[in-house]
Amino acid sequence: MIITVSEDDASIRIDKYLSDHDSAHSRSNIQKAIRSGQCKVNGAIVRDSYMVKKNDVIEFKLPDPVEAEIVPENIPLDILYEDDDVLVVNKPKDMVVHPAPGHLGSTLVNAIMYHCGDSLSGINGVMRPGIVHRIDKDTTGSLIICKNDYSHRFIAEQIKEHTVNRIYLGIVHGRTEPDGTIDKPIGRNPSDRKKMAVNTVNGKRAVTHYKTIKQSSRFSFCKFRLETGRTHQIRVHMASIGHPLLGDSVYGPAKCPVSGLQGQTLHAWKIGFIHPGTGEYMEFTAPVPDYMMDLIRKI
Repeated sequence: MIITVSEDDASIRIDKYLSDHDSAHSRSNIQKAIRSGQCKVNGAIVRDSYMVKKNDVIEFKLPDPVEAEIVPENIPLDILYEDDDVLVVNKPKDMVVHPAPGHLGSTLVNAIMYHCGDSLSGINGVMRPGIVHRIDKDTTGSLIICKNDYSHRFIAEQIKEHTVNRIYLGIVHGRTEPDGTIDKPIGRNPSDRKKMAVNTVNGKRAVTHYKTIKQSSRFSFCKFRLETGRTHQIRVHMASIGHPLLGDSVYGPAKCPVSGLQGQTLHAWKIGFIHPGTGEYMEFTAPVPDYMMDLIRKI
């Protein structure tokens, strides 16, 4: 592995920097590899406490990752559509999309492996069979699963070209304008790589259109249309204009004003795409979850 450090990533310990770039290995294992001389910066062996600098060239020999065995689990799926090429599901709240180190079970992948058997695309590897795009753990709603590699490539190209129609619903803090467009680049938060942020230096263009459906004195229920699909796009964009999503402790208030609510109130309501087999446009709607309807009536 050879990496050139960007300005965004400067002044981070090299062991943390490498662990952020390689989720298949723990930070402790990466530290051991560095200490055994497997890491060079600008041609010189460094210690694990080295602070990376802009334009550093890092050469790191990673140990071969040990793939965890992902076990199919009989977890009920809310299926919106299914054929031989694609499966569209309505993901519930508090479900992780795919396994990761430390969280190998009870994910959507475990569920679709049980449901689909061997009929899943393998492009994203054994940890993410069938997964062509993701939504956050606490975001509910529509998600496309690909059953073969052709379908995966076909849908992935639409996502890359921003032609998949994605409409979300969410509750935000404050009273929003009747409608608006947020056109701000999104990239890694320079002070916390696990978070995203509006980043005018190294961010990629991100565009979110919103429309206010209903308001109270403290909250707004909005519809969002994604023109692009950056990580945490709606959450970052709405927080950037002073209207973070209700329940979002990462980009909004640390303390939620609604008792018992965990995670952002965001729902992937509608998804539309060109079907890989028929070439026809298809669109599916995931019903608004009960918890969100209850909140809308309450607040």
